[in-house]
Amino acid sequence: MLELRANGTLSSNGKTLTGYAAVFNSEAPLGEFSEVIRQGAFTKSLASGSNIRALYHHDSKALLGTTKGGTLQLREDAHGLAFTLALPDTSHGKDLAILVDRGDVQNCSFAFRVREGGDRWEQRGNQLVRELLDVDLSEITLTADPAYQDTTVALRSLGKIQDERNFNDFLENPIMWLETCR
Repeated sequence: MLELRANGTLSSNGKTLTGYAAVFNSEAPLGEFSEVIRQGAFTKSLASGSNIRALYHHDSKALLGTTKGGTLQLREDAHGLAFTLALPDTSHGKDLAILVDRGDVQNCSFAFRVREGGDRWEQRGNQLVRELLDVDLSEITLTADPAYQDTTVALRSLGKIQDERNFNDFLENPIMWLETCR
């Protein structure tokens, strides 16, 4: 069964979006249960070399990039599943750049299948909590309707960043850069 979840942060420099498609240890209420993504949940997916797509709002007709094509780069760090996406010069890419710039699209989502033994369920008082430990990631998506609500978008031109001393720090840890733009 394919499952969809939303979370992340974005920043746009015209044709490139960066951010987090998932944030570790952030609990999301999903109705009858809450869900938490644990560090390492995407490790096997990223190591497998499988093609992971970037879409707009989980629509396969709105393809934005792929890992196989080199237009989508994914990595896990201590904060979550980080991405860099080179937007295509298509109607979807152009529209998304405008929607991010306006603040209408501020979040990310992802689709996955849980691997055997890849989740753990726990009853905490009246709340059932699911921990995602190992998932087979099939896509990230940019959306205005995320399941995980704790994300923001910061916009800044790449030209200005390149003039700053800490450009390499930005590339290695974009969340630090996002924090400075609030």
